[in-house]
Amino acid sequence: MDKIKISAVSYTNTKPFLYGLQHSEIKEQIDLSLDMPSDCAQKLIDGKVDIGLIPVAATLNLPEWHIISNYCIGANGPVNSVFIFSNCPIEEVKTVQLDPESRSSNNLAKVLLKNYWKVQPQLVTNASDYAAPTDEKTAFVLIGDRTFGKAEQYKYVYDLAGEWKKFTGLPFVFAAWIANKPIPEEFVKDFNQALRQGLAHRTDLLKQLPHRADFDLEDYLMHKLDFDLTEDKRKALYMFLNYIKAL
Repeated sequence: MDKIKISAVSYTNTKPFLYGLQHSEIKEQIDLSLDMPSDCAQKLIDGKVDIGLIPVAATLNLPEWHIISNYCIGANGPVNSVFIFSNCPIEEVKTVQLDPESRSSNNLAKVLLKNYWKVQPQLVTNASDYAAPTDEKTAFVLIGDRTFGKAEQYKYVYDLAGEWKKFTGLPFVFAAWIANKPIPEEFVKDFNQALRQGLAHRTDLLKQLPHRADFDLEDYLMHKLDFDLTEDKRKALYMFLNYIKAL
């Protein structure tokens, strides 16, 4: 049988899933590649992989897609790794630099700017001074491990999962395990079991991660991230996609 090709992100937030995939029998059935979020999505869109842990916004570019897992990268309130950083209040921001590694978080920022904060700053992709703007009225979206320790460096910090919860009352799904074709049920069962095993070993995983004085990794992996794809998260996922379509 051909191996199932899978693409996932190598951020800290996916390490429990990677631990499960690499420490269970399913590793013999898969070909796993580690990529940036936007590349995970593109590989799935291009048919180079069968399953991707992809930013949910990217499903809008897939002619066919299936959620194949009970687990996701989500949060029920502030997640502490997806931000808009700014030196002025969001209502005064003139320009927002988007994160070149992200799809969902950039779209989440756009949705919140339009519908929650009701502002229309200029949106810039691939800014030459990305993440280090000198203009006080320029803010930027930053996600993942690159945000660790940075929340204290800016006067105004907006946790996008927390802002979404204020806006909608719902949790948020950043990335889900998506297939671009039907996947055999037996594999899906084994796949979910491997992910569940990884989540059950987060304490062991934390012992392997380097200590950071500027960021609480245990709080992040055990509490800030919410990995269960609940009905509320599914509701939020489809609501988010509808907001994106209306941008």
